[in-house]
Amino acid sequence: MSNLPWGNSKILTDEEFFNRTQEISNLTNLLQSTSENNAPDILVTGIRGVGKTVLLNKIKQFMDKNYLVVYMDFSTSQSYQKNNMSLKGLYDFYYQKIIEETKLKGLNTLDAHIKKFFKTNNFKLKEVVVASALDISIPIPIIGAERDLEKYKDFVFRLPQEIYEHNKDKIDGLIIIIDEFQVVKELNNYLDSFLWNFRGYVTEQRNVAYVLSGSMGLQDNLISEIAGHNGAFGGRMLTININPFSKQTTSNYLNERAPELKFTSEGFDRFYKCTSGVPYYINTFARQLPVNEELDGNKVVEAFDNNISLIGSHLINEWNRLTLKEKDLVIALIDSPLKRVDLARKLNVKSGSLSDKLNKLQNLDLIHFTNGEYEISEKLLKRWLEIEYSQKGIYPYRV
Repeated sequence: MSNLPWGNSKILTDEEFFNRTQEISNLTNLLQSTSENNAPDILVTGIRGVGKTVLLNKIKQFMDKNYLVVYMDFSTSQSYQKNNMSLKGLYDFYYQKIIEETKLKGLNTLDAHIKKFFKTNNFKLKEVVVASALDISIPIPIIGAERDLEKYKDFVFRLPQEIYEHNKDKIDGLIIIIDEFQVVKELNNYLDSFLWNFRGYVTEQRNVAYVLSGSMGLQDNLISEIAGHNGAFGGRMLTININPFSKQTTSNYLNERAPELKFTSEGFDRFYKCTSGVPYYINTFARQLPVNEELDGNKVVEAFDNNISLIGSHLINEWNRLTLKEKDLVIALIDSPLKRVDLARKLNVKSGSLSDKLNKLQNLDLIHFTNGEYEISEKLLKRWLEIEYSQKGIYPYRV
């Protein structure tokens, strides 16, 4: 299985990367307009595990020659990791990533301009942050007042265009890729103002393109808040959805990269049904299958059930972060989809008390609402819960 990457790989070699030629062509063509003072703003959507992060890192490789491409993963910010999500924490992280990438490319980082800003605005500087492995010193100010935070925000979000202006003889523009953008939902009451403020800076920058992405299902409310008609970007944000592999693409992929897997026709049908064409599941599951032996439907199902905790480990981690009441909601939907009133009756609660929990589960793309009913959208999670119950006689509230 040396030609199959692990499902959680974020950067793939050219030998490991497969398909997505159309998506790469679409994105690179759009981003090329940045050099013409017409930078696009793009939202990349797609279900969890479909390969958005891999695709974005590949786009960075394609565009790095002529552009300053900054890739940042909001979920790795210190404020998010320490469960203390804040505007200040996001500004710090955004600023740090911009400066890191600018220095790595050997461009003018406006050091004198930055020092002047900090000095003239009476910011206190905390100890110089040294990015590990990169050996880059980046001063980050401690903000002591709301007024100062406003100035800091303005400085940070205007910085990319300023960097371009001071380096336009070396680069055609900036491309800022923000992955796991959905974590901004943890700003809670500050989310709406953050999105509208961010939009104001983004739309005025002619030489800075923005690509936002993250673990957002198509029904995630954040998508409409960003790119909906009444959202912050008011339809200006271009949306590209990354779809799972088709059945034929999956077959071509495995024939080329894992020819030692010998599926019967029925066996492959079961494999595709188990993985739903999601590259994360395809790669992880394929690595657990026995090689050079006939894989019929029964063998595939048996291997899938035996390895489901590994294949769906990220979903199990998501499950562990749910409250007991949220888990009750998911479990109540295992047997069949339910209308909200029937769901409330089954759980013996008032229908109105379910709103926040249902919204959260939809935002996590664990359930969806279709034709007036709620249904589990993650079939792999549903199967894991069924197996756990059949083996232990109780659902896994604690794993």
